[in-house]
Amino acid sequence: MIPRIKSIIDRNDYKLEVLFDDGKRVLYDVSEDINHIPDFKDLISLKGLWKQFILDKSRTCVYWNDRIDLASDSIYEYGKPI
Repeated sequence: MIPRIKSIIDRNDYKLEVLFDDGKRVLYDVSEDINHIPDFKDLISLKGLWKQFILDKSRTCVYWNDRIDLASDSIYEYGKPI
C-alpha cells in the first residue's frame, strides 16, 4: 500500500516534516536530492521555488513543478523518524 501524506511542514534548510495517515512522522532532507539530482538544484537557484511545494490530490506525491517531485513512499522509507 502506498503511504498517504496527511500534512507537510517546511522546516527550512531544505527539510520537510511529513506526517502520514498511519501516524508515522519523518524529517526528509531534500538537500541530499539537490546534491544528486540535477533538476532539484532549481530549488536553490530559483528564488522562492522551495516554498512552492504542493501535495497532489492523491496525497502520494509532493511536487514543485513538472520536473521536481518526491513520491510519498520514498519520503516514508528514507525520512528520519521523529
